[in-house]
Amino acid sequence: MDVVEPLVGPVDIGPIAHGGHCVARHEGRVIFVRHCLPGERVMLRITDDSQAKFWRADAVQVLQASPDRVAPPCVLAAPGLCGGCDFQHVDLGAQRRLKAAVVAEQLQRMAGITWSGAVEDISTAATSDGLGWRTRMRYHADPHGRAGLRVHRSHTIVALPDVGCPLAAPETPSVVGETWPDGAELLAASATVGRALYVDETLVRGQAELVERAAGRDFSVAADGFWQVHPRAADTLVAAVLAGLEPKPGETAFDLYCGVGLFAGALVDRGCEVWGVESGHRAVASARRNLADAGRRVHLNVGRVDRRLGSLPSTTDLVVLDPPRAGAGKAVIGGVVARRPRAIAYVACDPAALARDLATAATLGYDTVSVRAFDLFPMTHHVECVAILEPAATP
Repeated sequence: MDVVEPLVGPVDIGPIAHGGHCVARHEGRVIFVRHCLPGERVMLRITDDSQAKFWRADAVQVLQASPDRVAPPCVLAAPGLCGGCDFQHVDLGAQRRLKAAVVAEQLQRMAGITWSGAVEDISTAATSDGLGWRTRMRYHADPHGRAGLRVHRSHTIVALPDVGCPLAAPETPSVVGETWPDGAELLAASATVGRALYVDETLVRGQAELVERAAGRDFSVAADGFWQVHPRAADTLVAAVLAGLEPKPGETAFDLYCGVGLFAGALVDRGCEVWGVESGHRAVASARRNLADAGRRVHLNVGRVDRRLGSLPSTTDLVVLDPPRAGAGKAVIGGVVARRPRAIAYVACDPAALARDLATAATLGYDTVSVRAFDLFPMTHHVECVAILEPAATP
Protein backbone atom coordinates (compact mmCIF):
# COMPACT_ATOMS: atom_id res chain seq x y z
CA MET A 1 0.00 0.00 0.00
CA ASP A 2 1.43 3.39 -1.00
CA VAL A 3 2.18 5.79 1.82
CA VAL A 4 0.77 9.27 1.15
CA GLU A 5 2.95 12.01 2.59
CA PRO A 6 1.12 14.55 4.78
CA LEU A 7 0.49 17.99 3.35
CA VAL A 8 2.63 20.98 4.33
CA GLY A 9 1.21 24.44 4.77
CA PRO A 10 -0.44 26.80 4.33
CA VAL A 11 2.51 28.21 2.36
CA ASP A 12 2.71 31.60 0.63
CA ILE A 13 4.27 31.33 -2.82
CA GLY A 14 7.06 33.70 -3.78
CA PRO A 15 8.58 34.64 -7.15
CA ILE A 16 8.99 32.51 -10.24
CA ALA A 17 12.36 30.77 -10.64
CA HIS A 18 14.20 29.31 -13.61
CA GLY A 19 12.96 25.78 -14.22
CA GLY A 20 9.18 26.01 -14.11
CA HIS A 21 8.67 26.36 -10.37
CA CYS A 22 8.21 29.13 -7.82
CA VAL A 23 10.23 29.78 -4.68
CA ALA A 24 8.57 29.43 -1.29
CA ARG A 25 9.86 29.43 2.27
CA HIS A 26 8.34 27.42 5.08
CA GLU A 27 9.76 27.12 8.58
CA GLY A 28 13.12 28.37 7.36
CA ARG A 29 13.28 25.93 4.46
CA VAL A 30 13.51 26.96 0.78
CA ILE A 31 11.08 24.95 -1.32
CA PHE A 32 10.81 24.91 -5.11
CA VAL A 33 7.12 24.45 -5.88
CA ARG A 34 5.41 23.39 -9.13
CA HIS A 35 1.75 23.85 -10.13
CA CYS A 36 1.46 27.23 -8.43
CA LEU A 37 1.77 30.96 -9.15
CA PRO A 38 3.44 33.86 -7.34
CA GLY A 39 1.23 35.31 -4.62
CA GLU A 40 -0.86 32.19 -4.10
CA ARG A 41 -1.43 30.45 -0.78
CA VAL A 42 -1.32 26.68 -1.12
CA MET A 43 -0.89 23.35 0.60
CA LEU A 44 2.15 21.37 -0.54
CA ARG A 45 3.13 17.77 -0.92
CA ILE A 46 6.91 17.34 -0.67
CA THR A 47 8.28 15.39 -3.65
CA ASP A 48 12.02 15.52 -2.87
CA ASP A 49 13.67 16.24 0.49
CA SER A 50 17.07 14.76 -0.38
CA GLN A 51 18.87 18.11 -0.65
CA ALA A 52 20.19 19.91 2.40
CA LYS A 53 19.64 23.42 0.99
CA PHE A 54 16.18 23.06 -0.52
CA TRP A 55 13.24 20.75 -1.05
CA ARG A 56 10.91 20.24 -4.02
CA ALA A 57 7.14 20.10 -3.81
CA ASP A 58 3.85 20.18 -5.70
CA ALA A 59 1.02 22.53 -4.84
CA VAL A 60 -1.91 20.15 -4.37
CA GLN A 61 -4.48 22.49 -2.80
CA VAL A 62 -4.92 26.15 -3.73
CA LEU A 63 -6.30 28.16 -0.82
CA GLN A 64 -5.93 31.60 -2.43
CA ALA A 65 -5.62 31.57 -6.21
CA SER A 66 -3.86 34.04 -8.47
CA PRO A 67 -6.07 35.89 -11.00
CA ASP A 68 -3.73 34.43 -13.64
CA ARG A 69 -4.75 30.86 -12.79
CA VAL A 70 -6.84 29.00 -15.41
CA ALA A 71 -8.13 25.45 -15.84
CA PRO A 72 -5.46 23.30 -17.54
CA PRO A 73 -6.52 22.16 -21.03
CA CYS A 74 -5.06 18.66 -20.48
CA VAL A 75 -6.26 16.16 -17.89
CA LEU A 76 -2.65 15.09 -17.25
CA ALA A 77 -1.46 18.60 -16.29
CA ALA A 78 -1.73 17.94 -12.56
CA PRO A 79 0.61 17.06 -9.69
CA GLY A 80 2.02 13.56 -9.99
CA LEU A 81 0.99 13.13 -13.62
CA CYS A 82 2.71 14.24 -16.87
CA GLY A 83 5.79 16.38 -16.36
CA GLY A 84 5.97 17.77 -19.87
CA CYS A 85 4.18 21.05 -19.20
CA ASP A 86 4.95 23.54 -16.42
CA PHE A 87 2.38 26.28 -17.01
CA GLN A 88 -0.91 24.81 -18.24
CA HIS A 89 -2.54 26.28 -15.14
CA VAL A 90 -1.41 29.79 -16.17
CA ASP A 91 -3.04 32.25 -18.57
CA LEU A 92 -0.93 32.51 -21.77
CA GLY A 93 -0.15 36.19 -21.31
CA ALA A 94 0.90 35.54 -17.72
CA GLN A 95 3.09 32.64 -18.88
CA ARG A 96 5.05 35.08 -21.02
CA ARG A 97 5.35 37.57 -18.17
CA LEU A 98 6.74 34.81 -15.94
CA LYS A 99 9.27 33.84 -18.59
CA ALA A 100 10.28 37.47 -19.04
CA ALA A 101 10.84 37.73 -15.29
CA VAL A 102 13.13 34.68 -15.42
CA VAL A 103 15.14 36.08 -18.35
CA ALA A 104 15.51 39.43 -16.59
CA GLU A 105 16.58 37.81 -13.31
CA GLN A 106 19.17 35.56 -14.95
CA LEU A 107 20.67 38.39 -17.02
CA GLN A 108 20.87 40.71 -14.02
CA ARG A 109 22.19 38.20 -11.50
CA MET A 110 24.72 36.43 -13.72
CA ALA A 111 25.76 39.11 -16.24
CA GLY A 112 24.85 42.43 -14.64
CA ILE A 113 22.57 43.22 -17.58
CA THR A 114 19.35 45.14 -16.95
CA TRP A 115 16.64 43.89 -19.31
CA SER A 116 13.02 45.02 -19.35
CA GLY A 117 11.84 43.35 -22.55
CA ALA A 118 8.85 41.11 -23.16
CA VAL A 119 8.62 37.54 -24.34
CA GLU A 120 7.23 37.82 -27.84
CA ASP A 121 4.24 35.76 -28.99
CA ILE A 122 4.92 33.97 -32.29
CA SER A 123 1.74 31.89 -32.45
CA THR A 124 -0.31 31.35 -35.56
CA ALA A 125 -4.10 31.35 -35.66
CA ALA A 126 -3.97 27.57 -35.28
CA THR A 127 -1.75 27.72 -32.20
CA SER A 128 -3.06 30.89 -30.53
CA ASP A 129 -4.35 28.85 -27.59
CA GLY A 130 -0.82 27.57 -26.89
CA LEU A 131 -1.65 24.07 -28.16
CA GLY A 132 -1.00 22.05 -31.31
CA TRP A 133 2.43 23.52 -32.06
CA ARG A 134 4.96 20.78 -31.30
CA THR A 135 6.11 19.07 -34.53
CA ARG A 136 8.37 16.55 -32.80
CA MET A 137 7.11 14.42 -29.93
CA ARG A 138 8.98 11.76 -27.94
CA TYR A 139 6.84 9.24 -26.07
CA HIS A 140 7.51 6.10 -24.03
CA ALA A 141 5.46 2.91 -23.80
CA ASP A 142 4.31 1.79 -20.36
CA PRO A 143 4.16 -1.86 -19.18
CA HIS A 144 0.67 -2.15 -20.69
CA GLY A 145 1.91 -1.07 -24.13
CA ARG A 146 0.28 2.36 -23.99
CA ALA A 147 2.15 5.40 -25.25
CA GLY A 148 2.72 8.02 -22.60
CA LEU A 149 4.93 10.71 -21.11
CA ARG A 150 7.04 10.74 -17.98
CA VAL A 151 6.21 12.21 -14.60
CA HIS A 152 8.38 15.20 -13.68
CA ARG A 153 11.86 14.06 -12.52
CA SER A 154 10.81 10.43 -12.79
CA HIS A 155 10.92 7.42 -15.11
CA THR A 156 7.28 6.63 -14.33
CA ILE A 157 5.15 6.80 -17.48
CA VAL A 158 1.63 8.22 -17.56
CA ALA A 159 -0.47 6.98 -20.48
CA LEU A 160 -1.77 9.60 -22.91
CA PRO A 161 -5.47 10.45 -22.95
CA ASP A 162 -7.46 9.22 -25.94
CA VAL A 163 -7.05 12.59 -27.67
CA GLY A 164 -3.26 12.38 -27.40
CA CYS A 165 -0.96 15.15 -26.20
CA PRO A 166 -2.57 18.56 -26.80
CA LEU A 167 0.81 20.15 -27.54
CA ALA A 168 1.44 17.84 -30.52
CA ALA A 169 0.86 19.38 -33.93
CA PRO A 170 -2.13 17.71 -35.62
CA GLU A 171 0.12 16.52 -38.46
CA THR A 172 2.37 14.42 -36.22
CA PRO A 173 1.57 10.69 -36.33
CA SER A 174 -0.79 9.55 -33.60
CA VAL A 175 0.44 6.96 -31.11
CA VAL A 176 -2.77 6.41 -29.11
CA GLY A 177 -5.07 3.45 -29.62
CA GLU A 178 -2.20 1.06 -30.41
CA THR A 179 -0.10 -1.33 -28.34
CA TRP A 180 3.66 -0.78 -28.26
CA PRO A 181 6.52 -2.88 -26.86
CA ASP A 182 7.03 -2.34 -23.14
CA GLY A 183 9.56 0.44 -22.62
CA ALA A 184 9.74 1.40 -26.29
CA GLU A 185 10.65 4.97 -27.22
CA LEU A 186 8.42 6.51 -29.87
CA LEU A 187 9.37 9.55 -31.95
CA ALA A 188 6.62 11.21 -33.96
CA ALA A 189 7.64 14.00 -36.33
CA SER A 190 6.02 16.20 -38.95
CA ALA A 191 7.42 18.88 -41.25
CA THR A 192 6.48 21.22 -44.06
CA VAL A 193 6.68 18.12 -46.26
CA GLY A 194 6.54 14.65 -44.75
CA ARG A 195 6.01 12.90 -41.45
CA ALA A 196 7.61 9.98 -39.64
CA LEU A 197 7.17 7.60 -36.73
CA TYR A 198 10.12 5.82 -35.14
CA VAL A 199 9.97 2.99 -32.61
CA ASP A 200 13.27 2.45 -30.80
CA GLU A 201 15.14 4.25 -33.62
CA THR A 202 13.50 2.13 -36.34
CA LEU A 203 11.38 3.95 -38.90
CA VAL A 204 7.95 2.27 -38.98
CA ARG A 205 5.93 4.90 -40.88
CA GLY A 206 6.66 7.83 -43.15
CA GLN A 207 9.98 9.11 -44.45
CA ALA A 208 13.46 9.19 -42.91
CA GLU A 209 14.13 12.58 -44.52
CA LEU A 210 11.70 15.45 -44.11
CA VAL A 211 11.66 18.87 -45.78
CA GLU A 212 11.31 22.09 -43.80
CA ARG A 213 10.62 25.40 -45.53
CA ALA A 214 12.21 28.36 -43.76
CA ALA A 215 14.00 31.61 -44.58
CA GLY A 216 13.08 31.26 -48.25
CA ARG A 217 14.78 27.87 -48.58
CA ASP A 218 13.97 24.17 -48.41
CA PHE A 219 15.99 22.24 -45.82
CA SER A 220 16.32 18.48 -45.85
CA VAL A 221 16.28 17.28 -42.22
CA ALA A 222 16.58 13.78 -40.80
CA ALA A 223 13.20 12.91 -39.27
CA ASP A 224 14.96 11.88 -36.06
CA GLY A 225 17.42 14.80 -36.20
CA PHE A 226 17.23 18.34 -34.81
CA TRP A 227 14.92 21.06 -36.07
CA GLN A 228 13.05 23.69 -34.09
CA VAL A 229 9.76 22.16 -32.93
CA HIS A 230 7.51 25.23 -33.27
CA PRO A 231 6.41 25.73 -36.90
CA ARG A 232 7.26 29.47 -36.78
CA ALA A 233 10.49 29.15 -34.82
CA ALA A 234 12.98 28.90 -37.67
CA ASP A 235 11.68 31.95 -39.54
CA THR A 236 11.39 33.93 -36.30
CA LEU A 237 14.96 33.23 -35.22
CA VAL A 238 16.44 33.88 -38.65
CA ALA A 239 14.64 37.22 -38.83
CA ALA A 240 15.92 38.20 -35.37
CA VAL A 241 19.50 37.19 -36.22
CA LEU A 242 19.51 39.06 -39.54
CA ALA A 243 17.96 42.16 -37.99
CA GLY A 244 20.64 42.17 -35.31
CA LEU A 245 23.64 41.44 -37.53
CA GLU A 246 22.61 43.45 -40.63
CA PRO A 247 24.89 41.38 -42.91
CA LYS A 248 26.31 43.04 -45.98
CA PRO A 249 27.34 41.47 -49.30
CA GLY A 250 30.99 40.48 -49.27
CA GLU A 251 31.24 40.01 -45.50
CA THR A 252 32.49 36.81 -43.88
CA ALA A 253 30.58 34.93 -41.19
CA PHE A 254 30.83 31.93 -38.89
CA ASP A 255 27.77 29.76 -38.19
CA LEU A 256 28.76 27.76 -35.11
CA TYR A 257 26.62 24.76 -34.13
CA CYS A 258 25.21 25.14 -37.63
CA GLY A 259 22.97 22.05 -37.76
CA VAL A 260 21.51 21.55 -41.22
CA GLY A 261 22.48 25.06 -42.32
CA LEU A 262 19.56 27.31 -41.36
CA PHE A 263 21.54 30.44 -40.43
CA ALA A 264 24.33 29.70 -42.91
CA GLY A 265 21.75 29.65 -45.70
CA ALA A 266 20.29 32.97 -44.60
CA LEU A 267 23.75 34.57 -44.46
CA VAL A 268 24.79 33.18 -47.86
CA ASP A 269 21.59 34.58 -49.32
CA ARG A 270 22.60 37.99 -47.96
CA GLY A 271 25.88 37.76 -49.87
CA CYS A 272 28.20 36.49 -47.12
CA GLU A 273 30.87 33.83 -47.28
CA VAL A 274 30.17 31.43 -44.41
CA TRP A 275 32.15 28.91 -42.38
CA GLY A 276 29.96 26.45 -40.47
CA VAL A 277 30.84 23.98 -37.73
CA GLU A 278 28.61 21.18 -36.41
CA SER A 279 29.43 18.01 -34.47
CA GLY A 280 26.71 15.86 -36.05
CA HIS A 281 27.88 14.06 -39.18
CA ARG A 282 24.35 13.55 -40.52
CA ALA A 283 23.47 17.18 -39.94
CA VAL A 284 26.52 18.37 -41.86
CA ALA A 285 25.73 15.97 -44.70
CA SER A 286 22.24 17.49 -44.85
CA ALA A 287 23.68 21.01 -44.69
CA ARG A 288 25.95 20.28 -47.65
CA ARG A 289 22.95 19.17 -49.69
CA ASN A 290 20.83 22.07 -48.50
CA LEU A 291 23.48 24.66 -49.39
CA ALA A 292 24.90 23.03 -52.51
CA ASP A 293 23.78 26.02 -54.58
CA ALA A 294 26.11 28.29 -52.57
CA GLY A 295 29.19 26.60 -54.03
CA ARG A 296 32.46 27.93 -52.65
CA ARG A 297 30.75 30.61 -50.56
CA VAL A 298 30.03 28.09 -47.78
CA HIS A 299 32.55 25.89 -45.95
CA LEU A 300 31.14 23.23 -43.62
CA ASN A 301 33.19 21.40 -41.00
CA VAL A 302 32.34 18.35 -38.89
CA GLY A 303 33.50 18.46 -35.28
CA ARG A 304 33.01 19.98 -31.88
CA VAL A 305 33.03 23.75 -32.05
CA ASP A 306 35.59 24.13 -29.26
CA ARG A 307 37.97 21.86 -31.18
CA ARG A 308 37.38 23.08 -34.74
CA LEU A 309 37.18 26.81 -34.07
CA GLY A 310 40.96 27.15 -34.16
CA SER A 311 41.07 25.93 -37.77
CA LEU A 312 38.72 28.65 -39.03
CA PRO A 313 39.99 31.97 -40.42
CA SER A 314 41.66 34.28 -37.90
CA THR A 315 39.21 37.11 -38.59
CA THR A 316 35.54 37.36 -39.49
CA ASP A 317 32.90 40.05 -39.73
CA LEU A 318 29.97 38.19 -38.18
CA VAL A 319 29.30 35.19 -35.94
CA VAL A 320 26.14 33.23 -35.19
CA LEU A 321 26.24 31.04 -32.09
CA ASP A 322 23.41 28.55 -31.56
CA PRO A 323 24.79 26.21 -28.89
CA PRO A 324 23.01 23.40 -27.04
CA ARG A 325 21.35 24.01 -23.68
CA ALA A 326 24.63 24.04 -21.76
CA GLY A 327 25.82 27.10 -23.70
CA ALA A 328 28.98 27.83 -25.65
CA GLY A 329 31.38 28.08 -22.71
CA LYS A 330 34.44 30.18 -22.04
CA ALA A 331 36.73 28.55 -24.61
CA VAL A 332 34.31 29.09 -27.50
CA ILE A 333 33.41 32.63 -26.44
CA GLY A 334 37.12 33.43 -26.17
CA GLY A 335 37.82 31.97 -29.61
CA VAL A 336 34.96 33.93 -31.15
CA VAL A 337 35.83 37.34 -29.74
CA ALA A 338 39.50 36.80 -30.65
CA ARG A 339 38.36 37.14 -34.30
CA ARG A 340 37.06 40.64 -33.46
CA PRO A 341 33.78 40.32 -35.38
CA ARG A 342 31.79 43.51 -35.73
CA ALA A 343 28.68 41.68 -34.42
CA ILE A 344 27.74 38.36 -32.80
CA ALA A 345 24.26 36.84 -32.68
CA TYR A 346 23.79 34.38 -29.83
CA VAL A 347 20.71 32.13 -30.06
CA ALA A 348 19.98 30.57 -26.67
CA CYS A 349 17.44 28.06 -25.41
CA ASP A 350 18.53 28.51 -21.77
CA PRO A 351 18.68 31.98 -20.18
CA ALA A 352 21.13 30.89 -17.48
CA ALA A 353 23.67 29.58 -20.01
CA LEU A 354 23.14 32.71 -22.11
CA ALA A 355 23.80 34.97 -19.13
CA ARG A 356 27.00 33.11 -18.22
CA ASP A 357 28.34 33.42 -21.77
CA LEU A 358 27.36 37.09 -22.06
CA ALA A 359 29.23 37.75 -18.81
CA THR A 360 32.31 36.04 -20.26
CA ALA A 361 32.04 38.09 -23.46
CA ALA A 362 31.84 41.31 -21.41
CA THR A 363 35.16 40.55 -19.72
CA LEU A 364 36.68 40.15 -23.19
CA GLY A 365 35.44 43.48 -24.53
CA TYR A 366 32.05 42.68 -26.07
CA ASP A 367 28.87 44.38 -24.89
CA THR A 368 25.36 42.98 -25.18
CA VAL A 369 23.46 45.60 -27.17
CA SER A 370 20.10 43.85 -27.39
CA VAL A 371 18.22 40.78 -26.17
CA ARG A 372 14.95 39.52 -27.61
CA ALA A 373 12.95 36.65 -26.14
CA PHE A 374 10.41 34.45 -27.94
CA ASP A 375 7.71 32.11 -26.71
CA LEU A 376 8.64 29.10 -28.84
CA PHE A 377 7.42 26.64 -26.19
CA PRO A 378 3.98 27.63 -24.81
CA MET A 379 2.76 25.80 -21.69
CA THR A 380 6.37 25.07 -20.66
CA HIS A 381 8.95 27.16 -18.82
CA HIS A 382 11.29 27.15 -21.83
CA VAL A 383 12.06 30.39 -23.66
CA GLU A 384 14.34 31.19 -26.62
CA CYS A 385 16.48 34.33 -26.72
CA VAL A 386 18.54 36.10 -29.37
CA ALA A 387 21.26 38.39 -28.04
CA ILE A 388 23.35 40.72 -30.19
CA LEU A 389 26.89 41.56 -29.07
CA GLU A 390 29.24 44.22 -30.41
CA PRO A 391 32.72 45.41 -29.46
CA ALA A 392 32.62 47.71 -26.44
CA ALA A 393 33.06 51.36 -27.25
CA THR A 394 36.59 52.64 -26.69
CA PRO A 395 36.73 55.10 -23.75
